[in-house]
Amino acid sequence: MIPTTLTSARSALQRGETSSVALTEAMLDRIVDLDNDLKSYLTITDELALEQAAAADHRRAHGEDGPLLGIPIAVKDIISVQGAPTTAGSKILEGFIPPYDAFVVDKLKQAGAVILGKTNTDEFAMGSSTENSAYFTTRNPWDLERVPGGSSGGSAAAVAAGLAYAALGTDTGGSVRQPASLCGIVGLRPTYGRISRWGVVAFASSLDQVSMFGRTVADCTALFQATAGYDPRDSTSLDVPVPDYEAALTGDIRGLKVGVPAEYFIEGIDPEVETAVRAAIAKLAELGAEIRPISLPHTRYALPVYYLIAPAEASANLARYDGVRYGPRLAGADMIDTVKKTRALFGPEVKRRIMLGTYALSAGYYDEYYGRALKVRTLIKQDFLNAFEQVDVIACPTSPTTAFKIGERTDDPLSMYLADIFTLSVNLSASCGLSVPCGFDSQGLPIGLQLIGNTLQEATILNAAFAYEQATEWHNRAPELNVQD
Repeated sequence: MIPTTLTSARSALQRGETSSVALTEAMLDRIVDLDNDLKSYLTITDELALEQAAAADHRRAHGEDGPLLGIPIAVKDIISVQGAPTTAGSKILEGFIPPYDAFVVDKLKQAGAVILGKTNTDEFAMGSSTENSAYFTTRNPWDLERVPGGSSGGSAAAVAAGLAYAALGTDTGGSVRQPASLCGIVGLRPTYGRISRWGVVAFASSLDQVSMFGRTVADCTALFQATAGYDPRDSTSLDVPVPDYEAALTGDIRGLKVGVPAEYFIEGIDPEVETAVRAAIAKLAELGAEIRPISLPHTRYALPVYYLIAPAEASANLARYDGVRYGPRLAGADMIDTVKKTRALFGPEVKRRIMLGTYALSAGYYDEYYGRALKVRTLIKQDFLNAFEQVDVIACPTSPTTAFKIGERTDDPLSMYLADIFTLSVNLSASCGLSVPCGFDSQGLPIGLQLIGNTLQEATILNAAFAYEQATEWHNRAPELNVQD
């Protein structure tokens, strides 16, 4: 029986009860047994993983130790790993093998982590269900007929199913917190710039943020601790010290001021979700937190603002995939025909967002749409700054519903976009946020509590989540998956 959490695996390694090679072999075996049904991984880097595991055991034998030394983890396939395919879930990057590691992967390797493989994602991280991957749909381990959320659904499903101790994702509008909620695990979206984006395939550059999943708050914190830091290659990277986040997990939240925004408990939210989240907020009060009602008045504009800014930035970022600079060069009658054939490889959702963004940036519409969206974004950010003058943490639902069925929303883009209605504002305001399990609905599907913190206040929200987690049992539940013969 292998350990079920990153922290328990670390303890077993430190006590000499197991080895990194043994943990990695067991995890790879479990992936072979389960992932044919789950489809959380696009690529399994088994040879690399076993090499890294052996190296970690060698380092430990020579007196080294560390939070991630010898721990098997997964990486979203939008983050470059040297020598491993990086497709961003798209046919246009099929076969691309980066000759370099992303900043965050380099940090993992320095820490001695073991990279099991690259996980499935909505194409170029554009989606809320992982149904937009050009390769296949990942399934939710709690119900294989339902989505795991997106766009980092592969990483979320892998961690929830025990196919990795932790995993990296990216969060542009909720792409880690929303799947964490739907899969019943912890997902952290750090402050914009807290982790370098160098080596990460760009979607929307002012919103993208490398983020992480863990079975528990402590697991998630360990991965965050190892990857946070400044990188001069990323102009948006924050050159500020990295505190000891693991030491901040005291579980003491007496006197913590928790704000509850009226705008996040709206018509359309699943009643079971609201009940579970309000019960979680009541538990925080029992633990000594002071609960205060607050208002974030511009919340209703977050969805339209996001779907002007993100597609506009996507349109600019994806212009490079023309068969000349990036992407396969497909034979055409002339240059324009060649570019058309290459860009035809984009999937429907990516094309939709490129067209939305190009329109918003076009002459005559820039000021009316993109320019105005930037102004309203400033108002949304100011809402959060005003709130954090009154409270330390904001508590609300992560997702308005539990996991929906595969195919249920594919023909209704607006319905799909609404899946991120409670997470978008964090990205627009450059704040930090996380999702922690807070219950299950009547169908046995997980529900997540979202805790939002001010800029660079990850320690505060992590400790609040840790205190809640230690006082409840939700994180101890795991999906029952039948291992194939």
